Amino acid sequence: MQITEVRIYPTNEDLVRAYVTVVFDNCFLIREIRVIKSTTGYFVAMPAKKQPDGTHWDIAYPANDEARNMMQRVILEEYERWLREATQCQASTQNSI
Repeated sequence: MQITEVRIYPTNEDLVRAYVTVVFDNCFLIREIRVIKSTTGYFVAMPAKKQPDGTHWDIAYPANDEARNMMQRVILEEYERWLREATQCQASTQNSI
């Protein structure tokens, strides 16, 4: 199974830097994956539903470490590419003013 599309939706929340939608093999989509900033860098959190007792129940998640590592690598590469492009766009806008 291959990731064929990654869509980044930036946010202004404290720790959540973006919500991500991932498409596998152009036929299976997962929404609400979060890119979270921690003290050690960025990591990916899978979609979860909050339970009445305050805990969270994972809705979708990789079945093994290999799949988790592949998803995190692809998502974070795409997010970092998006950050670079956004920074370059802001810099060119400021230079043209």
